[in-house]
Amino acid sequence: MASSEESFLARRIDAEAFPLAVVDVLALAAVLTIGVINHNGVEYLSTNTVGWLLTLVPFLVGWAVAGPLVGAYSAGAAESAKAAVPLAVRAWIPGSIIGFALRASPLFSGGFQWTFGVVVLLTGGVSLAVFRWLFFKLRG
Repeated sequence: MASSEESFLARRIDAEAFPLAVVDVLALAAVLTIGVINHNGVEYLSTNTVGWLLTLVPFLVGWAVAGPLVGAYSAGAAESAKAAVPLAVRAWIPGSIIGFALRASPLFSGGFQWTFGVVVLLTGGVSLAVFRWLFFKLRG
């Protein structure tokens, strides 16, 4: 018999939702990269690749933790945009909070400012919603 932890995760992660994970990482990486470019210029991506990637990591870690726990990759999420979009937005709220906490920690530079938090919360949520909606539109 499966443990309650295995049952919980088994209900939250479905292999059919794997393409959504790819879409989500691309969405978050794109919106965060646009922010990096706006603050540092496009040349920063090649002159300070580690700095650029370290900007993405706290939020991708936050998403990797929160997304499955909230059900962003559950069987229902893989069925339609109507199910997938709200799950992504709901998962982004705790995911971004984890990212903010990591950025505010000594593990990452950048710190946390409220304006930054509002911008990342909104743009990340919108990018996840739009990318997931496009995924289902293109998939047909």
